[in-house]
Amino acid sequence: MGIIKNKVQEDLNARANSEKSKYEEALEKYETNISDQEVSQAVARIIADKVPANDTPEVKRFLFGSVELTSLHTTDTEESILAMVERVNSFASDYPDMPHVATICTYPCFAKLVSDSLEVDGVEIANVSGSFPSSQTFIEVKVAETALALKDGATEIDIVMPVGKFLSDDYEGVADDIQELKEVCGDHSMKVILETGDLRNASDIKKASILSMYAGADYIKTSTGKEKVSATPEAVYVMCQAIREYYDLTGRQVGLKPAGGINTVHDALTYYTIVKEVLGDRWLTNKWFRLGTSRLANTLLSEAVGREINYF
Repeated sequence: MGIIKNKVQEDLNARANSEKSKYEEALEKYETNISDQEVSQAVARIIADKVPANDTPEVKRFLFGSVELTSLHTTDTEESILAMVERVNSFASDYPDMPHVATICTYPCFAKLVSDSLEVDGVEIANVSGSFPSSQTFIEVKVAETALALKDGATEIDIVMPVGKFLSDDYEGVADDIQELKEVCGDHSMKVILETGDLRNASDIKKASILSMYAGADYIKTSTGKEKVSATPEAVYVMCQAIREYYDLTGRQVGLKPAGGINTVHDALTYYTIVKEVLGDRWLTNKWFRLGTSRLANTLLSEAVGREINYF
């Protein structure tokens, strides 16, 4: 009787394993049962022990060059977007010793305007797509919007992970959405916004990071900036851990973008320091590290050059 019972259990276990999706199998390769308290303690140590050494003009220059200059307002007009682009164009000649911003980020309807008017080499044109900021629509609509943005000149696409599916444990649905949009993007970089403020804990953030990377994300990003809670040091720390482990296991480098609620230079220095401590210098370029914080552009510029400037 015991032999039969063991055989039945073995069959059940085998069937359960065979029914796992490739994404559930991917998650099993990582430690996702992590403690919020331990994460908070690790972040507190980094802020206390490491951030002060990075509070230098050189780091602030770097951070300025990692800024994604963004306008995602209901009130955006062609005139306001064009004015933003013209400031980026003129900055290169007005401040030749400073790096330019990394990216101009807008809604897709402004992609052609930005593409036609941007004159600075090396500045990416990012568009939020896929029913930003909720991601709550048909995949066909997400695909069409993304394809139109790329056709009009976007060089990077920011999408939002379908958070509702994630919270329902529909990991395959989450990954399928991301993978289908990455197929539309092709060689163009795609950032996946996790909306970490809507996730329940550090374990969720790590799982969402891993799923997004396995589904094709070129960057993972904290937030849309449209929810009550945006980027936090704890979320970024967990995302960096996931990126590091994914890189060690697969050899594929994925970028990071903290965004939303980055209000002070100290905030920016904190994210820089977490990246430096967890991921290392390989990530400290404006290709792999971006900041979604238009409001800090003038402050970083002022501190880097040593006088108050209101340029953007």
